[in-house]
Amino acid sequence: MPGKKRENRGSPSGRLRIVAGKWRSRLLPVADVAGLRPTSERIRETLFNWLTPVIDGARCLDLFAGTGALGFEAVSRGAFSADLVESSSAAGDTLRENSRVLAATEISIHQMDAFEFLRRRSSQQPFDIVFLDPPFADGNYEELCRLLADKDWLAPGALVYLEQARKNDLPVLPDGWQVKKEKAAGNVRFSLIETATEGSRQ
Repeated sequence: MPGKKRENRGSPSGRLRIVAGKWRSRLLPVADVAGLRPTSERIRETLFNWLTPVIDGARCLDLFAGTGALGFEAVSRGAFSADLVESSSAAGDTLRENSRVLAATEISIHQMDAFEFLRRRSSQQPFDIVFLDPPFADGNYEELCRLLADKDWLAPGALVYLEQARKNDLPVLPDGWQVKKEKAAGNVRFSLIETATEGSRQ
């Protein structure tokens, strides 16, 4: 994401490599946007190992999509669909072109601000997995989580992946949310959070 420095181990400069699944080892161009880097292959491997029991057939939302590393990886590994939200026009153009090259009919691109996207009340089926990966410098994680919880974006028991600077504490989470997995790599802390089920909200 713009303004965010990331480890990029294993991917050639200017290219994103899909780690596993039907598009395994495919190289995709990365938009020439300052600070834009794909989530590292090492982190993606760990994350999708965590998601292995639930990724097949999941509906995914990739907020602050950037390179699309998480959304494309999810669909490659069997997700039913992935909605990618990205405000940068250059990054959005590259996402659309990469989707076209892969014939990725499961992927939808929304070129708009992530907060604006979430403030709309969802009119579609709720998401099973959300990738929440804003620029470290200005990511308002608590507000993003609140919008996900309050605007009916989440299926019961949905999982939220949260990536942030290692030095930062985990944000205050909505009632009923709990951390299932957490790990750090380089300057990145990443967590998998289980959201409230319908019963736990009552």
